[in-house]
Amino acid sequence: MIRSSDYNRRNFLAQFSSVASLGAVSSWAPWAVQAALAAQSPAANDAVRIGVIGTGRRGRTLLLNLMQAKGCEVVALCDDYAPHLDQAAALMPKPVRRFADYRAMIDAGGLDAVVIATPLHWHARQTLDAFDAGLDVWCEKAMARTIGECRAMVEGAKRKGRVLQIGHQRLFSPTYLDAIQKVRSGAIGTVTQVRASWHRNTSWRVPVPAGSGLEERLNWRLYRKFSGGLMTELATHQIQVANWVFDSAPERVMGSGSICFWKDGRDVYDHVALIFEYSGGRKLVYTSHLNNRRYGAEEQIQGSKGTIEPALGRFYSEAAPPVPGLAKLAKDVANNARRPIPIGGRTWWPELPVTTPGEDLAWGEYDESMLQFEGFADAVRNRQPLPGHLREAYNSSVASLLGEQAMRSGKAKRWDSRMSFPA
Repeated sequence: MIRSSDYNRRNFLAQFSSVASLGAVSSWAPWAVQAALAAQSPAANDAVRIGVIGTGRRGRTLLLNLMQAKGCEVVALCDDYAPHLDQAAALMPKPVRRFADYRAMIDAGGLDAVVIATPLHWHARQTLDAFDAGLDVWCEKAMARTIGECRAMVEGAKRKGRVLQIGHQRLFSPTYLDAIQKVRSGAIGTVTQVRASWHRNTSWRVPVPAGSGLEERLNWRLYRKFSGGLMTELATHQIQVANWVFDSAPERVMGSGSICFWKDGRDVYDHVALIFEYSGGRKLVYTSHLNNRRYGAEEQIQGSKGTIEPALGRFYSEAAPPVPGLAKLAKDVANNARRPIPIGGRTWWPELPVTTPGEDLAWGEYDESMLQFEGFADAVRNRQPLPGHLREAYNSSVASLLGEQAMRSGKAKRWDSRMSFPA
């Protein structure tokens, strides 16, 4: 069992690997088992040589993770926007090759793999070009702009025999692993609903140099031809959590989206609300918007015996309901007791949220982003993709795009056989 305590990275890896060796986790997180075992092994002499394509804010964050991850060596950087490339180069401990065109970086050689952190509409093309050059790929989520492109990426990896890994760090998080373990063990009973939200208070807009003509390039998240907005940039993470909880992809989705606050020329929604239906009537209820951050990013995994809030690292048991006044009266009569019986007020208890502190999930000094890169490096060296990981990423990306379709069409959309993970 993964115990709820304060984790540093070494202790977590050691404990997780001991659990994994017993097979307790392999059925529901085989990718994390392989990554944790790889991270504990002696450092390989042949570090995986990585080129990073896309050095904007997210790309630079990934770059910092890569520089700390065992078995990874960043040897090249690429971005067609010089200020971003300069900022990334300044983070490097020593100079590396720099490129403005990803094709030139691939053609220059000297790489084993690429990390792609470019706007969404570029993911599929850059991934397939890397496969053609004999390179493995770690790609930021969501996978691609269309469902067809998601399929093409998976099929390309299989056809070329390459490793394709998508950035879903929650799949390696000790907190989320502990949460899923509790779900699988029956600790919270039968789970029928996951409620999730990602609320921010921001325009999501970045400054654009006057007269540069770079509005769409720098603010690509705000335009439909480049991005699915809240669905592909945020919801994919939490759909992945729900899929993991329910151990399946959704069967149907319905939703509503609108531009109701940031009326600044964007054409992606700034407010979405959806219901994803799973087998047996189970549901993910999801909302996201950009004009209030009170509740931030959270998931509530709701079972008949308890609730897990992994983003907050908390586990709550269902409290016994209070005894109503009429039940007290019956008990008093049986005991021949006499006292005033309340007729109003607290006789009928309002169903307010449970306010007990709950119990801790696994938490502490541990960076799951590093573990996912260490797992990727091991997969590249040993030509063995992390088992099950790509299916999880594919299903969450496709579900997010299906949700976007449902909102745009105003009709419920079903997951059909054409969307299934390529065999």
